Amino acid sequence: MPSILQVEGLSKRFGSLQLLHDVSFGLAQGDKVGLIAPNGSGKTTLLNILAGREDYEAGQIVFRKDLRVGYLEQSPQYPAGTSVRQAMQLNPGNELEAVRLLTRLELTDLDRPTEALSGGQLKRLALAKALLDAPELLILDEPTNHLDLATTEWLEAYLARSTLSLLMVTHDRYFLDRVCNQILEIDRQKMYAYKGNYSYYLEKRQERLDAQDAETDRARNLMRKELDWMRRQPQARGTKAKSRIDAFYELERKARRQAQAGTVDLSNGAAAYIGSKIFEAKDISKRFGDLCILEHFNYTFARYEKMGIVGNNGAGKTTFLRLLLGEEPLDGGNFDIGQTVRFGYYSQQGLSFNEKAKVIDIVQDIAEYVELDGHKVGVSQFLNYFLFPPEKQHSYVAKLSGGERRRLYLCTVLMRNPNFLVLDEPTNDLDIVTLNVLEDYLSSFKGCLIVVSHDRYFMDKVVDHLLVFHGCGRVQDFPGNYTQYRLWKEAREEEEKAAKEAAPRREKAAPQRPARQSDEKRKLTFKERREWDALEGEIDALEKEKTALETELSSGTLPLDELRHKSERIAKVMEETEAKTTRWLELSEWA
Repeated sequence: MPSILQVEGLSKRFGSLQLLHDVSFGLAQGDKVGLIAPNGSGKTTLLNILAGREDYEAGQIVFRKDLRVGYLEQSPQYPAGTSVRQAMQLNPGNELEAVRLLTRLELTDLDRPTEALSGGQLKRLALAKALLDAPELLILDEPTNHLDLATTEWLEAYLARSTLSLLMVTHDRYFLDRVCNQILEIDRQKMYAYKGNYSYYLEKRQERLDAQDAETDRARNLMRKELDWMRRQPQARGTKAKSRIDAFYELERKARRQAQAGTVDLSNGAAAYIGSKIFEAKDISKRFGDLCILEHFNYTFARYEKMGIVGNNGAGKTTFLRLLLGEEPLDGGNFDIGQTVRFGYYSQQGLSFNEKAKVIDIVQDIAEYVELDGHKVGVSQFLNYFLFPPEKQHSYVAKLSGGERRRLYLCTVLMRNPNFLVLDEPTNDLDIVTLNVLEDYLSSFKGCLIVVSHDRYFMDKVVDHLLVFHGCGRVQDFPGNYTQYRLWKEAREEEEKAAKEAAPRREKAAPQRPARQSDEKRKLTFKERREWDALEGEIDALEKEKTALETELSSGTLPLDELRHKSERIAKVMEETEAKTTRWLELSEWA
């Protein structure tokens, strides 16, 4: 394919900090390239240079003549008074197409001023503009940040089938694996190219590191673990409903086996003692005007439970966390929290540091040490665990990148030695190596965990079941991780689609009964009356059985055979409930 971009010998420094040194690479038409590097190593700087936002000291950048280039920056901003319509530069020729795109990205008010938009909405607006402009090369800096799971998967599919060329920085590893056909890695100021997706990159990177015959450091061990984990994952798409259901049960079996194996050796993430009583949500209700977040929600949280919370933006995920922690008032019900519970809360808005303080001082002001697996770990050692080497520990906060600040904030939460971690979007702005450290820590954490995240890969690795917020107060408890949920959901959707397609054929084949005027006024027969009276009790019994089954399935204690049996039973219970409810409604017309 013809070349569209060539970079040769690019170098860039800020004062005494050398970010990029003699970096060279090329892009061909149709390439979809992911850029991977630790926080603070120059990823965003490189994208800004290519987009003409920053200068550079040495090297050469050559774009193909007349190449149309689009750029989605990490934190887009607009002049005060700019409306959504103006930011999109709409005209009668492109407005219809733009409205469809904006609606898909949950932006429907074209006249709303951009200063009234949240950070996530600004990012989605900028993404819509970049896609609408239809560039030949699209440069993306963290495109999935602030996107909910449904929108992330839509964008993933859109870019995967698109013919445009991509250069992007993202820490969403499923996104890298499913969209990219090339990975560029900056490691110790050098650039390495891998002609394949993220899985291929893990393979070849490990081969490169092994060939160097150097001492294996912590990051290398973590990436080897991730490579092993990635090899075990099945593909979540492209199979029929039956095989997806089988894959769901196989994944469930593997997840249970891994969870049992993981309890043997917890060498890192110890926590303060936590009793058997964690919390019980009793009849919780919460509304914001007409928006229903929770309606008579009940749940008993188990000891050592690791729960993930997913759902579309605005469905109430963060609100649920704030209700649990007492930061948001309840409309009804209450949380009964165990006396030994000690929360550690990582919030989306929690970054607030003294810019003139040193990294080690920020953490040392909280505690001199943290308890890990029965022994005390000092501040410096703990910071090193989270990839702050000694020289970085004595740097000033003002010099940290956005990702490094997030990592420091995470350390301040963990240094308080909580036994119940509540993490709200902890993966935003973290590089992949840091994500591996956090995943390693959480997988061996001897406490409870609730995490809200749009990072599917992260959720698959650290949680054992989900609360799915569907909106309008509907919350589903699902006994598995995110990929398992997607497999189950896709199988259900295919079954429903097949049933819907078969219905017209059944109706056409069924003999037509002549219409009778007396039908409009007829009454229930004695037999129908008895059936109608009995149905209400039968439906109620099925609902109770469903609730009991959901509780058992989410307990995490069922053996494999019983888990499979109860999973099959709950599907039948739901089908029976739907059928009996439909029949009850039919008979109600004549009651």
